[in-house]
Order: sequence, then structure tokens, then C-alpha cells
Amino acid sequence: MTHAGALPGQPRGAVGSGPATERAVNVLAPNASAMTLDGTNTWIVAEPDSDLAVVIDPGPLDEGHLRAVVDTAEKAGRRIALTLLTHGHEDHAEGAARFAELTRTRVRALDPALRLGDEGLAAGDVITTGGIELRVVPTPGHTSDSLSFHLPADRAVLTGDTILGRGTTMVAHPDGRLGDYLDSLRRLRSLTVDDGVHTVLPGHGPVLEDAQGAVEFYLAHRAHRLAQVETAVENGHRTAAEVVAHVYADVDRSLWPAAELSVRAQLEYLTEHGLI
Repeated sequence: MTHAGALPGQPRGAVGSGPATERAVNVLAPNASAMTLDGTNTWIVAEPDSDLAVVIDPGPLDEGHLRAVVDTAEKAGRRIALTLLTHGHEDHAEGAARFAELTRTRVRALDPALRLGDEGLAAGDVITTGGIELRVVPTPGHTSDSLSFHLPADRAVLTGDTILGRGTTMVAHPDGRLGDYLDSLRRLRSLTVDDGVHTVLPGHGPVLEDAQGAVEFYLAHRAHRLAQVETAVENGHRTAAEVVAHVYADVDRSLWPAAELSVRAQLEYLTEHGLI
């Protein structure tokens, strides 16, 4: 979900398919919408001298897109050896089973229902397929199964829907929880401070060059929205729909259903912390 234009962090030009870092190439899915921005970013990640690649988020069940991902890897002289999912929303994961058929790969995810193969993903796991190093970072909040992948060699992090290249994301209540999401943002901020991460490779929108600036923007935005929701409740707006109409009045109405999920998460958070 997006509420505004470009984030801080110097988005790198227009969104599209092509190399983003030395090890990451984007193949943009043709599923643009108000919710998916320009479409889903499907990431092919590989060491420069490796003939094996890892794909993160095959995207929607679109045969043309899935074959384009395979073709992109093969044109670079690589075979796709593993598929990973940041989370289970259809715009990221719907095509995973078909993609696994095309590539004869396993699909690894946090949610067992999304896995194809014996291995899942968990905090602290390190993917080393083809010599690449991808560290699994749990980032629940947008959804309970959301993961990010730290790519140390490129000082980058692939964030799925936890941080977008443009605008802000929703907390998909009741599965997503605001407290978890804030903790996840702080975890990502630690990567920028302690591990030198400076590039965000998002699930939607352009690459961001100032990862710390993007995380700080998200934290400030959440604090601002939370204060707005708290004030709205104090002024008599009791239901989530009433709060959305008051707080998100400047947001495209097509995004109000998603905004309502975030508001429900914020109301739950405020109630749990005794603030309303």
C-alpha cells in the first residue's frame, strides 16, 4: 500500500527490469495496481562468477512473467537452483508452485503451507546456494510470515513488503500486528547501523539508496499515524471506518480498505498499551 510519492533514500530512477546491484537483478511483473505500485519485483540473486541463481518472490501466476524470470537467468548463463518467498501474499507467492515446476526447484518460506520441499526458513538461516550469502531476517508485521533477506556482499537488504520503494506499506490486520512491525523496522535499522546496509531492494517500487533514511521515515510515519489515530479516537471517531475517513482523508479512496486494516492494527496496539 502506498500513501505518497517517493521515499527518502534517492530512488534509483524508474522501476523496471534489470540489474540493481552487482548480485541482484529485477524482473518486474506485469501486475501494476494501486496496491502493487508498478508491479511485483521478482529478484534474481547470484554471485557474479556463479552459474546458479536464487529467485526471491516469483510473483503472480502469470506464465509470461515466470518464463521471463527463467529466460533472464538463462541469458546470464545461470540456472535457477532455489526459490525463496518473503511472504505469502498472492502478488509475491501465487506463481511459486508453477515456477517450481518450470525450474525444478524447492520453494522455501516461513509458512509451511507455502513450502515445496522439506526445508523452511527461520531467523538466523543463511542461504549459500551457488556461493551467494543471504541471511534470513524475520520482519513480521505486514504479515506474520514476512521475512527480509540481507545480502552482505552488496550491503543490501531485500525487504518484500516491509519497506517499499515508494510510499508506505500496510499492516494487514489481524495477521499483521503493529508492535511486530515496529520491532521489524528497528531490526532493519540495526542492519543499516551495525552491518553497513545502505541499499533497499523492495518488493514493489524503485531501489532505495539510503536504507537508514527509509527506515527512519517509516518509523516517523508510523508514530505520526499512531498519534493521529489516538487523537481521532479521543475526538469521538470510534470505529476503524470512521478513523480512516478522518485520518486518511487525503489518501486515494481506493486505498481505504487497506488503510482500514492498518487502522485496526493501530487501534489494537493502542488498546493493548492502555492508550485508548
